[in-house]
Amino acid sequence: MTAIDHTEARPRGTRLPRRARRNQLLGAAQEVFVAQGYHAAAMDDIADRAGVSKPVLYQHFPGKLELYLALLGQHCDALVATVRHALVSTSDNKQRIAATMDAYFDYVEQEGGAFRLVFESDLTNEPAVRERVDKVSLDCAELVSPLIAEDTDLPEDESMLLAVSLCGLAQITARYWLGSGRRIPRDTAKSLTASLAWRGIAGFPMQHD
Repeated sequence: MTAIDHTEARPRGTRLPRRARRNQLLGAAQEVFVAQGYHAAAMDDIADRAGVSKPVLYQHFPGKLELYLALLGQHCDALVATVRHALVSTSDNKQRIAATMDAYFDYVEQEGGAFRLVFESDLTNEPAVRERVDKVSLDCAELVSPLIAEDTDLPEDESMLLAVSLCGLAQITARYWLGSGRRIPRDTAKSLTASLAWRGIAGFPMQHD
């Protein structure tokens, strides 16, 4: 699961273990950042949503940027883990393509809209955010690239280029599908995208022992 569980505002003064409190604050921050964007969101809004005082919020996160980066990092890591799981779920490369497409569709459809922080952030002019967003795309591509290199005659750099293209196709298509109101059933949309990707990759010469 990629989205942090939604957090109902708690009465002020409720004591929680540190880890539970941090997760609660991240859940509240996700709701506020997704709804308002980084620039319009205020720490007051997040504290109110979590049902805590601002000093409690600042005990865990020294500022709004640090809070945003913590949340962004968590969801970037979740996407990489989802793609990794898809790739190891089968040894059949056609099914790997389908599983990878499904991973991105699943990611954008998660409750809470966390994918918007990763792919639609209004803070990409901030170097730390830009670096993290770029890195997650490369991390996913680096998982796919060796599999392409193993099964084709393409060198490493060219395999990486195809992997970046494949992951870009997956995330842009999944976001379009969601934004267009899911007019096409998810299985159909995923299958169409996987078919396009597989026909492209399968067109390259295969290695033979």
